[in-house]
Amino acid sequence: MALRSLVVCADAKAVQVLGQLLSELSIGAEHCGEAQLAASRVLAQPFDAILVDCQDQQAALELISAARSTPINRSSLIIAIVDTRDQVRDVFAKGANFVLYKPITAERAGSSLRAARSLMRREKRGKERVSVHAQASIAYANTEDVAAILLDLSEDGLALQSERKLPPRCKVYFQFTLPGKTPAVRLSGEVVWQDATGRVGIRFADVPQASRRILSQWIKTNLSQQVKVEPSLPPVSQQPATRANAGFGLLSASSSNRREKSRYACRLGADIYRAGEKVPHRCTLSDISTGGCYVESPAPFPAGTTVQIVVRTLEMKVQVLGTVLAMHPGFGMGVEFSLKSPYEREQVQQLIACQVEV
Repeated sequence: MALRSLVVCADAKAVQVLGQLLSELSIGAEHCGEAQLAASRVLAQPFDAILVDCQDQQAALELISAARSTPINRSSLIIAIVDTRDQVRDVFAKGANFVLYKPITAERAGSSLRAARSLMRREKRGKERVSVHAQASIAYANTEDVAAILLDLSEDGLALQSERKLPPRCKVYFQFTLPGKTPAVRLSGEVVWQDATGRVGIRFADVPQASRRILSQWIKTNLSQQVKVEPSLPPVSQQPATRANAGFGLLSASSSNRREKSRYACRLGADIYRAGEKVPHRCTLSDISTGGCYVESPAPFPAGTTVQIVVRTLEMKVQVLGTVLAMHPGFGMGVEFSLKSPYEREQVQQLIACQVEV
């Protein structure tokens, strides 16, 4: 199914740059010069992404609100085009997922659009998926017993994190045990996509009847436990307190098969500090979302512990506070972020964007 976008912008030069980038990413683009005129399209047609110039901020905010209020675009990615950081608070509060800063150039906008493209591809699925964090053993070609981590699971396929690049379109043989289930699942599947970070999408090929029963029962049970959240990012004081824990994951959400706080697999080194302590604990983040992350650690902190997480990359340093929601001895802990400013939310968004580029 082709991806579609709506570019709402009156700046001809910016439209030209964005149009070229979207074309390179195989995203169809429609153009509308005014936010007021775009509102009728947003109410009548579904778009995978909506890019909104905030030159007229009030009109742009009204358009974002209109998109979030209609079922066909409630889960669309919204990318706000802004002049300054002062506009970020309002556009995120209304439901924007990314921001692009003016002037729009291919270099500045490229990474965010690639991140958006990757997210749209991941979420355009035919079956509902459940987040999971489980060890798996895989075999393919002449390779046996390769360790991998399951990231999400449906009745048709799964996503995993692999330390090795798999041959394209190869057949993969699995063995894994789902959280809360003793019998091992054994099946085979085919690689349908993979990216530079080691994430791999698998479509099931041969699933024995016993494994099919285990999968179906586990997915049905965990889908019923997932929490549906609003698609926008409200101010911190208005964020819902409802939380869910599926497997070893954190903040898994589902709405019409699109996660509103989508989680992304990653392998990020991080320093974790208990509140009031200056001694860092070196850990690894294995997935991240705008709401929190999963921290792999052999000695996780108890639930309720306040922590500071410091992540350093070549491009940035991110520091966020959080609270441990779930602790799994010997594996790690799920942490909910406490983002108190638009700048902190923007930093987390940029960190996520770095992880979903392909």
